[in-house]
Amino acid sequence: MKKTSFSLLIAAPLLLGLSGCVVSVGGDRDEGYHISSDYKDREYDNRQAIAGLALGSSFTHSLNALGVADFSETFMDNEQKVQVLYYRTHRTKEDGMTTKDECTYLYFVDGLLKETGNGGEFSRNLGH
Repeated sequence: MKKTSFSLLIAAPLLLGLSGCVVSVGGDRDEGYHISSDYKDREYDNRQAIAGLALGSSFTHSLNALGVADFSETFMDNEQKVQVLYYRTHRTKEDGMTTKDECTYLYFVDGLLKETGNGGEFSRNLGH
């Protein structure tokens, strides 16, 4: 009985002292990690996800694959719902801002992917 009480007396402070510790598994991934590599990773991930989309993919599938767009537009054209999503895929200026000319657009008509492209704002004579 004395041995058990003594063990608890020793173990309790050690357990309480360790309760605030954090164990890191897999090394220090953040070492050498910079914001510039963060946006380069994001741009690469966006390019990779866009390359994996097939024409005719649904708007929802594309949004699930890429997440929230950097820019978006929605409008009606000849009774069809048009949605254009812009995802940053390349950097033209190291200014910390994302502009449409640094994005690839995804052009959807009635919820289906019809076209992708680079080079800035989607510009097509749509009669609007």
